[in-house]
Amino acid sequence: MSPQRATSQVSDGMVVGIGGFINSGHPMTLVRQLIRDGRRELTVVGAASAGLEIDLLIAAGCVRKVISPYIGAEGLVGIGPAYRHAAQAGTIEIVETDEALYYAGLRAAAQCLPFNPWSAGLGTSIPTVNPSITEFNDPITGRRMLAVPAIDIDVCFLHAAASDPYGNVQHHGTSYGDTALAAAADVVIASVESVVPVESVRANPAATTIPGADGVVRAPFGAHPFSSDGYYVPDRTHIDEYLKAASELLRSGTRTPVDAYLDHYVLSTTDDVEYLERVGLRRLLSLHEF
Repeated sequence: MSPQRATSQVSDGMVVGIGGFINSGHPMTLVRQLIRDGRRELTVVGAASAGLEIDLLIAAGCVRKVISPYIGAEGLVGIGPAYRHAAQAGTIEIVETDEALYYAGLRAAAQCLPFNPWSAGLGTSIPTVNPSITEFNDPITGRRMLAVPAIDIDVCFLHAAASDPYGNVQHHGTSYGDTALAAAADVVIASVESVVPVESVRANPAATTIPGADGVVRAPFGAHPFSSDGYYVPDRTHIDEYLKAASELLRSGTRTPVDAYLDHYVLSTTDDVEYLERVGLRRLLSLHEF
C-alpha cells in the first residue's frame, strides 16, 4: 500500500507504536506522513530505546502521551530536545517505565490480558511515579507482586529489510523490539526497503521475523535519516541539522528553527520521494554500507 493509505489507518487520539532502536530502523516514511496528515493527540509507544523519530513527532505537535523508557540519540544527544522541552513544559504526558516493565506491558497486550504480573520493582517508588502500576497479592502463592497494565497498540509502524506481498517481513540483522510491538498491536504495517517474491521468503522462512503484517509499504531509504541494517548507515549530518533546530526550542523556547526544518523537509513536500530529493542523491549514496 501507499504511505498515505498506511497512515490513514490512524485517527486522532489513537495509540501508535513506532519500531526501531535509537539511531536505527525507524519507519520514517510513515512518521513523516503522519505529520503531513496533521494527526493530533496520539499516544506514541516508542521502542525500548527510542530515537528522534518520537522527538520529531512531538516537535510537530502530534503527541499527547509517550510510553518509552528512553528517547534520544546515543553519541549525538543524550535526550531528545523536543521531548525534553515538552516534558519540562508539561505539554505531554510521560509514562514512567523501564525496559522490563515496558516489555511486560507489551507481553500482556500480546496475550490479550489486562496486566502482566511482575516482581522486579517491589519496594521501589515505581508504583508512585507510575500510578497505573499497582501492587497486589498473588492468589496462588500469596506473594506481593506488581500488576503491569497492558500496552495495547491500535496501529504499529515498523521498518525492515524486505517483505513479500503477503506481509511476511524479514529484518536484516536484529529485529530490535519490533516483534514485541507487532504482537501487542491490532494492526501492523511495515515499510521495507524492497518487496520481494514470496518464493524468496519461502527459500528462508526462518528469517521471517513478523509473519502476516496487515500492510506493506515499499519505501527505499524509508528509515532515513536513521540506518537500515544492510542498506545504509545513519545520516549524522542530517540528524545534526534536526538537532540544531530542535535544540533551539529547548534553549530559548523559539520554534522558528524547528518549524523551518519541518516545513522544508516534511510539510512542504508531497511525499517521501520529494523529501529524498531535498536530502540529495549524493548524500544518500554516501550512506551505503559496504
